Amino acid sequence: MDKFTTHTGTGVPLRRSNVDTDQIIPAVYLKRVTRSGFEDGLFSAWRNDPEFVLNKAEYKAGTILVAGADFGTGSSREHAVWALQNYGFKAVLSSRFADIFRGNSMKAGLLTVILTESEIEAIWAAIEADATTQITVDLENRQVRYGSTTLSFAIDDYTRWRLIEGLDDIGLTLKHVDA
Repeated sequence: MDKFTTHTGTGVPLRRSNVDTDQIIPAVYLKRVTRSGFEDGLFSAWRNDPEFVLNKAEYKAGTILVAGADFGTGSSREHAVWALQNYGFKAVLSSRFADIFRGNSMKAGLLTVILTESEIEAIWAAIEADATTQITVDLENRQVRYGSTTLSFAIDDYTRWRLIEGLDDIGLTLKHVDA
């Protein structure tokens, strides 16, 4: 797992709430035995719509997904996290995440940041007004920054440490073996 301290990239405004893991990646794409190659299944049903946000040229290279409330509900499939990572997302911002999805994300190195609904709305407005808006997710200082705005977010110290050190469950175990 890669270390995560700070990431700066462009945002993708996913103005949808109650996005479940089957919408993130349908079961038909879950036949792989590795953690790679899932990007084609990411939001596959929605990607058939030419107006879907990931089909728009200005958002194709986005690395920070800005999602509506209740992102990652449904089953506990880790493939949803892998699909987001395989596509190139480094962080997901939302006002609420399903607990299991959030836990799977953090263990796999995908930072999930909880902000208020009004903060998410403001970020959507900024990146829809200018798709080149740079967003910085700063795990060390627990901040999201864009334009002249700085937002704080909470994350427990243990999860923050694991992400900064780049330690998934296997890496954490090996750290103890090496000690």
